[in-house]
Amino acid sequence: MCNDVLRHIYRTVVLAKFLYVSPAWWGFAMSTVKQRTEAFIRRGVRLSLYGDSDSTPTQLEDANERIRYNKHHVVQQLLPDHNSHSYSL
Repeated sequence: MCNDVLRHIYRTVVLAKFLYVSPAWWGFAMSTVKQRTEAFIRRGVRLSLYGDSDSTPTQLEDANERIRYNKHHVVQQLLPDHNSHSYSL
């Protein structure tokens, strides 16, 4: 396969599956898990499947946080409402 097709497959299949639920666990992950995730992305860069200037998982998660808490973002209407829980024991 040509390199463009391999890059497209890497982004749409591998990274999409790998980072699909990262917003749910990224904030709770230990630093070793985050480092391993970043190493996986760097391996893709080394193999020319992902660009040096493309977003890292940390940058993607920061962007997700900005979208999630920005009331004026375009996709905000598609997200579920924020629930605030108060627990009393």
